[in-house]
Amino acid sequence: MNALEIRNLTKTYPGFTLDNLNLTLPSGCIMGLIGENGAGKSTTIKLILDMVHKDSGSISILGKDNGENIELTKEDIGVVMDEVGIPSCLTVRQVGNVMKHLFQNWDEAEYARLVQVLALPDQKQFKEFSRGMKMKLGIAIALSHHAKLLILDEATSGLDPVVRDEVVQMLSDFTRDENHSILISSHIVSDLEKLCDYIAFLHKGKLLLCEEKDQLLAEYGLIHCTAEELQSLPSDAVKYKKENAYGAQAMVLREYVPANIHISPISIEELFVFMVKEAK
Repeated sequence: MNALEIRNLTKTYPGFTLDNLNLTLPSGCIMGLIGENGAGKSTTIKLILDMVHKDSGSISILGKDNGENIELTKEDIGVVMDEVGIPSCLTVRQVGNVMKHLFQNWDEAEYARLVQVLALPDQKQFKEFSRGMKMKLGIAIALSHHAKLLILDEATSGLDPVVRDEVVQMLSDFTRDENHSILISSHIVSDLEKLCDYIAFLHKGKLLLCEEKDQLLAEYGLIHCTAEELQSLPSDAVKYKKENAYGAQAMVLREYVPANIHISPISIEELFVFMVKEAK
């Protein structure tokens, strides 16, 4: 069973359309949703959670349509949004006391462990938390009710590099169980490159591609060469190019590049930047 299936999903606002989106997240995997501000990442997540209504298309979560029994389905979903919606007067301990009445599978011992691991203050009220502390509390809540699917919107934003690395490791550990899956959006593409099995690129409401990360890195590469060498390459090889007085750089499909041309590895961030420029 797939953790998430999105088919022909469309949502239109004045000045923006999420256009015919198709995604599949297999169970036991992590998918990174990448896109610049306004690309449609948060809209996609809100549609999945039935926070806004779709214009057309279908969304299946853990084998159930997200319009049917969504409250029951949410028991199996851990959510961390860009803004963690916790009452400002509550402390970490009080948050735990509230959550145990909201989730049937709330695990007090796991929550206490995560609060300690993430070094969250026990006595401070939520309004006194930094953005990073708020995100860490959201992650602790999401991981404390035995969810099968985590949906995280910019969950590593505001965290320092050390804590981000700890969170990435926690999320990676979560999907060691083949029944656990994660959909995560982030502007910090390096985190997604370390963490994700699948990468989905959104640009201006359109899906540029959705593929296995390792397949993308095997398919594409970078070459640095002269303008003349670039001109000699097969047209099918070059997906995007830029030239200046010092030479040329191109994103290429490895299979079409002659064997005598050196191809450098490409990062997911570089791949995304090139694809966005190609789409403009």
